[in-house]
Amino acid sequence: MYMKNYRFTFQENQYFGECLPCTATVFNKWIDDPMVKWKIDTRQAVDQAIREGRLLDSYSNTNEFKKYCQKEVKKSRGAVFDKLPLQDKLIQWTNSLKESLPCFIFGVRDFDAVPKTSKDGQLIMGENGEPQLFHRRKQSNIKELSGLFIFDADHLPIDPREVFGRTQVNSFPWEIRLAHKTSSGFGLRLVAEARVEIGNIADNQIELARELGLLGMTGTTGKPVSDDSCIDASRISYCPRREDLYYIDEDKLFNF
Repeated sequence: MYMKNYRFTFQENQYFGECLPCTATVFNKWIDDPMVKWKIDTRQAVDQAIREGRLLDSYSNTNEFKKYCQKEVKKSRGAVFDKLPLQDKLIQWTNSLKESLPCFIFGVRDFDAVPKTSKDGQLIMGENGEPQLFHRRKQSNIKELSGLFIFDADHLPIDPREVFGRTQVNSFPWEIRLAHKTSSGFGLRLVAEARVEIGNIADNQIELARELGLLGMTGTTGKPVSDDSCIDASRISYCPRREDLYYIDEDKLFNF
């Protein structure tokens, strides 16, 4: 059940349809979780080894990677995966580690409950004879916006902390409630209060990028650093490690 004092919704994994309420206790539990740290540490270590052209045996011989490969080979496109170079397999594996991190939804306070259905479209009924309901994370099911929005800057050519520092000057016009380095190690995520006078989420993101000096900046991958997909209010935010937090205002983040 959602409660009005919950600041944002939570999903342990984005493949789950259900969006659960999140509190400061839940948030702090996950950012200190050893498995979250292991996944992010592993992703960064493998990516660095690939960039530096080092041997990858120490990662490809792990039980976790071998289990991932076995699972992928059993899928419908398993033969295609099996023929990939080791480097590409490792990249897919580290992406899967990122995508299995716990994730949070900051832009929406509540989603409408919708009936559960089976694969053939039939309603799934509960013990009381009524359709089972769940809170599905979908743009069309947004019940209540929170007033916060996410801003992502990916593959920055400069230190993410340096960009965060630009939000800390007295004249900065947005209220930042959470800031952290992303799991790649090269990105910055900000959660800020939207300014109604500017417009919608997309408008706030454009102006925030401009204020940060990032509008039009190209990242290390050759693409713009500003992530346009964040204009979706139901956008998920992958859990960081505690050590990646630059700033958090728990009172305003959870009780805005």
